[in-house]
Amino acid sequence: MNEKKLTKLEKYWILYDVGNSAFTLLVATILPIYFNALAGGEGLSEVQYLAYWGYAASVSTLIVALIGPICGTIADTKGYKKPIFIVSMMVGVLGCAALSVPTSWVIFLAVFVIAKVGYSSSLIFCDSMLSDVTTPDRMDMVSSHGYAWGYIGSCIPFVISLLFVLGNETIGISMGTAMTIAFFLNAGWWFVVTIPLLKNYEQKNYVEKQDHVIRSSFGRLAGTFKEMKKHKKIFIFLLAFFFYIDGVYTIIEMATAYGSALGLDSTGLLLALLVTQIVAFPFALLFGRLAKQYETGKLIKLCIAAYTCIALFAIQLDKQWEFWVLAVCVGMFQGAVQALSRSYFAKIIPPEKSGEFFGIFDICGKGASFMGTALMGLFAQVTGSPNGGVAILAVMFVIGFMLFGKAEKIEE
Repeated sequence: MNEKKLTKLEKYWILYDVGNSAFTLLVATILPIYFNALAGGEGLSEVQYLAYWGYAASVSTLIVALIGPICGTIADTKGYKKPIFIVSMMVGVLGCAALSVPTSWVIFLAVFVIAKVGYSSSLIFCDSMLSDVTTPDRMDMVSSHGYAWGYIGSCIPFVISLLFVLGNETIGISMGTAMTIAFFLNAGWWFVVTIPLLKNYEQKNYVEKQDHVIRSSFGRLAGTFKEMKKHKKIFIFLLAFFFYIDGVYTIIEMATAYGSALGLDSTGLLLALLVTQIVAFPFALLFGRLAKQYETGKLIKLCIAAYTCIALFAIQLDKQWEFWVLAVCVGMFQGAVQALSRSYFAKIIPPEKSGEFFGIFDICGKGASFMGTALMGLFAQVTGSPNGGVAILAVMFVIGFMLFGKAEKIEE
């Protein structure tokens, strides 16, 4: 196998990152601003808006944290991973399109939670497919390509959506119509680019089907939790991942909401986050190449240290140009820390239990981000200032760095 050239199956798996990243970018940019308009129209203050948006993100990730390990374990059964992946992906796609319907901020948040549960659940199964679509020595590269092309590919539907949303008056359509176009465009993009993976993926690593699939899956999951003490490296890594990725996902999900609550220009916020996507593309590929020369663990620690500095800088943020600096810095390390963490974990777990372990991984990843988003909302309400919740993220990164260093020293 050519060390650099991607196989067709690897490319199809990467395409799913391209598809779902459109929803990620939508959630990080246009959605919070649109929700701010809905909430403001019904009398909510800026602090209340930021808090409720954070709570909604927390609820969705908490739901996935609860169902992820169970569904992931069931998906490890022979022939089950693709169907479960399709269901969760379609919940996300249809939920994204359905965001165009609500006119009340409460109903909008409810639909958002459903869409985000589908999106986050689908990532459990897609990530666990990594051991089926490539080999351990190529995982860093393939995972990095996934995030890199996801960032740059998601810019296509985003830019088109932005033209409608920001230029709705010029085009002669209402903001509601512009948002409807944006939601359907991103949902359609997500579905279409996923089709090659759906047609070509085959589950190579699996657990043989038992008479009672669900019952046996619960049994395997319970056994894994009991045996986790034997897998000290995996256990400590998951604890570390819980803390540092919490901060990463909170920054991704709350960046626009945070800037909007500070009163920064909405158009500037959207363009700055577009720059984040563009910057993230080459840097994700760069870290994928660096992983061939340096230990993956050292690169992950570098990213965590950089994010600690980013969080400290964000505490005093109150100007538009500072948000642009923040956007560039986040882009440099965002894709790298996600891609390398995914491939690092895939290499230290049993491949036939990838769905099960990635379900647990999701608890400590996107499932854990409920804590960061909830704390940001809570601290914003308690202190009366949007800046109040950012300081806690720096603490999360420091704890994650220390725990990851401990995991690195464990040999299994």
